[in-house]
Amino acid sequence: MKRKPSLAVIGAGARGLLSYAPYLSQFPDEAEIAAVAEPNGQRRNAFAEKFGLPGERVFTSWEQLFDQPRICDALLICTQDRMHFEPTMAALRKGYHVLLEKPMSNDPAECLAMTERARRSGRLLTICHVSRYIPFWKRIKTLISEGAIGEVISIQHNENVGYLHYAHSFVRGNWRIASLSSPMILAKSCHDMDLIRWLADSDCVRVSSFGSLSHFRPEQAPEDAADRCTDGCAAEAACPYSAVRFYSQDLEANPYAALIADPPTLENRMNAVLTGPYGKCVYRTDNDVVDHQVVNMEFASGATAMFSMCGFTRDTNRIVQIMGTKGEIRGDLLKEEVDLFEFAGGTRTLFRTPGGEGGHHGGDAGVLRQFLSDLREERFAGSLTSAEASLESHLMAFAAEVSRLRQGEVVDLRSFRSSLAAAAMS
Repeated sequence: MKRKPSLAVIGAGARGLLSYAPYLSQFPDEAEIAAVAEPNGQRRNAFAEKFGLPGERVFTSWEQLFDQPRICDALLICTQDRMHFEPTMAALRKGYHVLLEKPMSNDPAECLAMTERARRSGRLLTICHVSRYIPFWKRIKTLISEGAIGEVISIQHNENVGYLHYAHSFVRGNWRIASLSSPMILAKSCHDMDLIRWLADSDCVRVSSFGSLSHFRPEQAPEDAADRCTDGCAAEAACPYSAVRFYSQDLEANPYAALIADPPTLENRMNAVLTGPYGKCVYRTDNDVVDHQVVNMEFASGATAMFSMCGFTRDTNRIVQIMGTKGEIRGDLLKEEVDLFEFAGGTRTLFRTPGGEGGHHGGDAGVLRQFLSDLREERFAGSLTSAEASLESHLMAFAAEVSRLRQGEVVDLRSFRSSLAAAAMS
């Protein structure tokens, strides 16, 4: 290609506007923005105005965009979880390259189909597993690849979701019902499955998992709790999940508050709390995703891994410990520190790994920068987070959810994948 790629955005929501638009605005020479497709008028118009799009390049749906001849090189598909498959398949059939938000799909058969379609079409299908592009995780991967800790024997990985983040996104928010979005292991933790698979650098062969929705249930509600925080709830003042208090905070101090209203004025936010799902009592919503889960994994190399996700943590953070035959790595993403201990000589080295600008410690900008570079250089296969690479960790997540629903039954990944392939062919 060797020229500036042209892009269209499908779904100019929080990810499109807040995560990727800032990079595209800051580096206009990296890509040309050709079009936007977004059903929400406020977001659609804001995106179009930001990039100076003419009316004929502004669409209310992805179907409307695909009614046109191919108008650019690639699409950024930033729709909700259950709205990934159809526009992605249509895009690949029409000859577009695609940068797709995670998870690929909440259906393993659809993940297989998208991966196969990308392979046969020769188009680039990159998944937004942004963590692989964060300096913190890149440092850890480099240390392992260089043999600093020898062979990886065991990984312990904790995802601390943060109690307020969990309440916003998974109790009151768009990802609160698995059947309408995805199970928690996909919606939130597919990043972690991807990281573990990447760091282990080996096929996962067996998985088991346990977890449940334990706390955010009607029977856990305080006495005299109302259905909504604005209904004169007697428990509201002392409740850590008070919507009135949480969503009235300054937007710089609380970025979640900006996501519940367009535009996020204080009046609009309080109206959303008064009438919408974000004002419901956290113990009286229709949520059903787990608030804690553990996953045990065994890899073909013989390495094992333990993953723990919990919604009851002070910070939103990821902490990892990787134990090898020659040393150990401990990492704290929030502190941006990687601690290497080498058994020979008992030496310890502490690496500071400051993230880049933008969301997810620079990962959002990182994945977009790499995608645009791959387009320019015509590297259409084997990208760092290609669909083929991401498929493996998605299948790990699907198998973990099967295990959890079967009371921790061990799932053999080879048999699991074979059964999916057989079902796809029938």
